[in-house]
Amino acid sequence: MKSTQEHLQKIREYASGLDRSLTFMEVCGTHTMAAFRTGLRSLLPSNVNLVSGPGCPVCVTVDQYIDEAMALAAKPDVIVATFGDMVRVPGTGGSLQQARSQGADVRVVYSPSDALDLARKCPDRDVVFLGVGFETTAPAVAWTVKCAAEENIDNYSVLGAHKRVLPAMQALVQDGEVNLDGFMCPGHVSVIIGSQAYEPLARQQGMPCVVTGFEAFDMAEGLGMLLQQVREGRTEAENQYTRAVTPEGNPAAKSMLDEVFRHDDVAWRGLGTIPDSGLSIRDEYARCDARRRWPDLDLPERREEQGCRCGEVLRGLRSPDACPLFGKACTPSNPVGPCMVSTEGTCAAHYHYGGAQDAVSVQSASASQAERGSAG
Repeated sequence: MKSTQEHLQKIREYASGLDRSLTFMEVCGTHTMAAFRTGLRSLLPSNVNLVSGPGCPVCVTVDQYIDEAMALAAKPDVIVATFGDMVRVPGTGGSLQQARSQGADVRVVYSPSDALDLARKCPDRDVVFLGVGFETTAPAVAWTVKCAAEENIDNYSVLGAHKRVLPAMQALVQDGEVNLDGFMCPGHVSVIIGSQAYEPLARQQGMPCVVTGFEAFDMAEGLGMLLQQVREGRTEAENQYTRAVTPEGNPAAKSMLDEVFRHDDVAWRGLGTIPDSGLSIRDEYARCDARRRWPDLDLPERREEQGCRCGEVLRGLRSPDACPLFGKACTPSNPVGPCMVSTEGTCAAHYHYGGAQDAVSVQSASASQAERGSAG
C-alpha cells in the first residue's frame, strides 16, 4: 500500500501536466478538520485547490431552527435534549446555552437513545430531541421515533432538521458559483447511502466523485483519484474508502429512514431552500413530530447577523479568514456564526489549525499509518 507521501507525489505528477487550476470540494466536517489539522492543503500543488463545502450539519442549520428550539426550551414542562454542538449556536434571540443559564432545562445527550431514555424516566415532562444531522445520524433518530410509537411513549418528540447531502451537492453544481472539478464525498454519510448514490452526480452532471476516508493518506489518495479522472476525461463515482463503504450502503439503515421519514424541501444556511433535501417525519409518526405538537410557537422576527459570512464559507466562495469578523468579533469562545461553533465547522478548523500546520503533520500521519500496517 502506498504511503501518504507517495500519494502526494502522484498528485504533483498529475498536476504538473495540467494547463489550468482545479478546485475540488470536500463536503464532510470531518474531512474539513482533518485537512486543516494535518496541513494537507499546504502540501498540494499551487494549481490544485481543496475547498470546504456544506459538510457540517450544525453549520447549515438556519437561525429559525434555533429560534424554534429556544421557544420550546422556554416552556416549563419541556426538556430539550441535544448534542453538545447545538447548545452554543446563536439564533435570533440568543443560544440554548444562554437559555439554560436563565433556567431552561436543556440537557446534552450523547445519542438519540439517551433522549428516549430521558422521556421514559420523566413521564411528566415532554422531552424534545433536536434532530440535527445528515444520513449518518438520522437512522438512529428514526429508530427512537419508531420505538416511541411502539411503546406508546407520548412525551417524546423530535424537532427535525435532518438533511440529505447529495441534493446539496447537486445544487452547488447547478448553481455554478464555484467552478468545481470534483467532489471528495463524505465517508460517514456514504457508509449509509453507499458509493453508488453519487453516480447521478457523476454521470448526469459530469462531476467526478470519490468517496474518501479520513486519514491523511485516505484524503491524499482520494485527491489523486479525482485528478486521474480529470486527466483521463472520466466522470465516475469511485470509492477510496472500501474498508468501510460499499456500493449499496447499509440497507437496514436506509430502510429505517424510508419508514420514518419522507423527503421534503428544506432551507440550508447559505444555500437557500433545496428541493427534496430534508427528512421530515411521516404522518404515521406525527405524534413524535415536535412541530405538530406545538404548531404555533412564538418566534422572533428573523434577521441576519451583520458581517457574518458563514453562508459564503459553506458554499466554498470565501475562506474563513476573509470574513471581517473572523478572529476578531467571532472566535470559538464568542462565536457569531455556527461555522465557528461546531467542532466540524470550517471557521473553527481554520481558527485552530489554519496556517499553523506544515508537512510535519502529514509526515507524522504517514509514519503512524506505516506502524499500523495496511488499513485499506
